[in-house]
Amino acid sequence: MSDRSAERNIRSAWESFVTADRPDGVKPDHVRDDILASWQRSMDLGVDAGTFGSRKITDETEVLLRRERNAHLRKAASAAFKRLEPHLSDAKSILLLADDQGVIIDAIGDESVLDEGQGIHLEIGGQWDEKVIGTNGIGTALRTGKPMYVHASEHFVEGVQAWTCAGAPIRNPFDDSVIGVVDLSGPPDIFRRHNVALVLAAAREIEIALAELQRQDRTQLLEAFLQSKYSHSDNSVLLLDREGRILFRRGVDEKTFPASDQLLVGHKLLPDPEAVSEKDLPSLLPPNVEAQGMERLILDNSYRGAALFLRSELPKMRPAGGGLSIQPRRDVTEDAIRIIGASPKMLEAIELAERAAKVNVSVLIQGETGVGKELFARLIHSRLGRADAPYVPVNCAAVSGDLIGAELFGYVDGAFTGAVRGGRAGKFEQADGGLLCLDEIGDMPIELQPYLLRALEQRAIYRMGDNTRRPVDVRLVAMTNRDLRSEIDKGTFRRDLFYRIGVVTIEVPPLRERGKDISALIEHFSAHYAAQIGRPQMAFAADTIDLLESYRWPGNVRELRNVIQRIYLVGSGPVVCIGDLPPELRDDFDEPEADSLESILSGNSGDLESIEASAIRRTILAEKGNLTRVAAVLGISRPTLYRKMRQYRIDRG
Repeated sequence: MSDRSAERNIRSAWESFVTADRPDGVKPDHVRDDILASWQRSMDLGVDAGTFGSRKITDETEVLLRRERNAHLRKAASAAFKRLEPHLSDAKSILLLADDQGVIIDAIGDESVLDEGQGIHLEIGGQWDEKVIGTNGIGTALRTGKPMYVHASEHFVEGVQAWTCAGAPIRNPFDDSVIGVVDLSGPPDIFRRHNVALVLAAAREIEIALAELQRQDRTQLLEAFLQSKYSHSDNSVLLLDREGRILFRRGVDEKTFPASDQLLVGHKLLPDPEAVSEKDLPSLLPPNVEAQGMERLILDNSYRGAALFLRSELPKMRPAGGGLSIQPRRDVTEDAIRIIGASPKMLEAIELAERAAKVNVSVLIQGETGVGKELFARLIHSRLGRADAPYVPVNCAAVSGDLIGAELFGYVDGAFTGAVRGGRAGKFEQADGGLLCLDEIGDMPIELQPYLLRALEQRAIYRMGDNTRRPVDVRLVAMTNRDLRSEIDKGTFRRDLFYRIGVVTIEVPPLRERGKDISALIEHFSAHYAAQIGRPQMAFAADTIDLLESYRWPGNVRELRNVIQRIYLVGSGPVVCIGDLPPELRDDFDEPEADSLESILSGNSGDLESIEASAIRRTILAEKGNLTRVAAVLGISRPTLYRKMRQYRIDRG
């Protein structure tokens, strides 16, 4: 059937529907189920199908306030809109951003189409909720929570049937609620079904930007809290941003606080913490929630939010050094895992991982080699709520490009030479009902990435050599030490896959940015290896601790663990002095002339990253910052040198 014939059939079906005495009995064959359901909702809401266009908020102050209330959403969308804007004029299209009530708060694109859109109020301030204008890309995407395209006569209101639109909902990265819609609209001849894929990719990009903005807000709020005199209190506490939304909570869970489900991260708890007095709290808080007090938090002379202390029914025990414990998996012989850390960035990463575990979205964990990304994957797995949920790790860099497809998706008998008789299930099927952890996702071959994207979107896989669809319920956690945005620019990683796996992105901080966490980790590893080797726990001299806290740790926590293990294997005295440390740690603080490059490279710690970073630093000093000479001495190209300097956070000076 031609497109024109299909449009005539839909138009005929629409006329029959809106003129029928009982439209709920009309079941036209040519109308999609989602559209027909929306028509019925529009009819039930009393929308006039003969309306010429939508309504517009005429009060400019109200529109301004609405845009201000959605400042975070608009800021998050700005990069995606800027990237797409140059392509809209040639496509005779406009790109719209609407809030959670279907009101347009931003609009860009072809000037002539923008002008034409004003005739039906497809402009800033226009109201496009289904209850106002019936079936349309913005309102129906809001109502269903799904990407939608609405073409020509599929619109419920006749006055907008000269348009085509595709909308995708934008979700809050932390509670999965719909907070807006991105929509592509224009005349009917721009209609392509794959327009939905474009707005869906834009929505994912906006969600990632939202998560980053909220991460920055949480970091500043946590820093303000930890610098205050209240941070060492064992009270249950909620950290509220300047708008009264909960950005962090400590000691507020189901065991210690029965009302914790009413105090979720992202929820707007108070109207304005700066203006609220403590005597007002009882009337503003949910039932069964009692406050002990509230303190405003200041950072860099700027008000950042407030700490609200709650009266919990049970005392909250906090482990020494901060952090938390993860119990061993069922039927797996392993020790409990401890995540050690009380620095702002570490607390933020832990809190975000716990929140992400409660929302069924894909998670991307980023961080340098050795920071402990796999611990956060285990943390998310431990919070899934099923003791028998499988945990299936896959290192994409350790499997050859020829075999990784079979490893992930499985294969049937005879799929390729060397295939096991009878076939074999892949990692996706093994992880059904649990968590699939893809380490080094940046090393996945580009030709395999579309299949991974399809599996995630369809929640189903096809074994190699088979056309049978196999549904899977898998929570994906991907990990990488690469900058995937740079990989996208180089063409080695797909942009749409990045947006799909990075709905929530957790940045695990490098050890050098974790402050006193280093001392806590030294104590933790020291106790561990003392018990493992069967010798008394050693003490660390104050100047030794100072040196270890000042070292850059290019190998991060893994390097620190190796250093402590080495000390327990070769050390003899009860106190660890500077002389007991590996040579490369001590050398890193000596004068640059004290040792040659060759002596650095002959270090005996076995940590190549530590040796490499030390060699680069010392060569920069020796060559007085001349990076051309540094690259020549080290025998590497300047781009490689720059990449290594970024990787190890080495400053030119």
